[in-house]
Amino acid sequence: MRIPDWTPEAQAQSPELMQTILARRGGALLNLDKALLWSGPVAQGWHAFFQHVRADLTVSRKLSELGICTVALLTGADYEYHHHAPDFLKAGGTAAELSALQLAVAHQPSQGVSQDGLGSLEQLVVQYAAQMTLQIAVDEDLFRALQAYLNSTQLVELTTVIAAYNMVARILLTLQITPEV
Repeated sequence: MRIPDWTPEAQAQSPELMQTILARRGGALLNLDKALLWSGPVAQGWHAFFQHVRADLTVSRKLSELGICTVALLTGADYEYHHHAPDFLKAGGTAAELSALQLAVAHQPSQGVSQDGLGSLEQLVVQYAAQMTLQIAVDEDLFRALQAYLNSTQLVELTTVIAAYNMVARILLTLQITPEV
């Protein structure tokens, strides 16, 4: 990591913030937390926001994790993929779908995905995440195609998940945060 791991001695944080983060993380800090905790306001806002993004949305967890994994592969955020590929599997995704995603990402997914192993909706989600990540703006035809599957709430949520994990990737890569061993 480009900055030292945060420690309580180096930068004190409130006990409430620490309890919130440790509860969300199952009792141990991730390397990402050890960077974010250098700023109490950043860490507090981060965990509040991502608690909602990870647990409170109506869009399916599988589709969210597929979008996150797409962002991770496209940006080279190994840390993100390391954490979210298992979450994709827990959400009902398969190893075959992850393999298909890896192949799809290798072949200009922002232009369209036609990959065995991914269903029609999943192919659209990969293309959507790719366009959001690589070209920022999303083609109208793609957006309309997604509207055939997802309602407005789900579209806003999926868009937010993909945008949020693009932010995560940029922090991970810039600060050179690596997966926990």
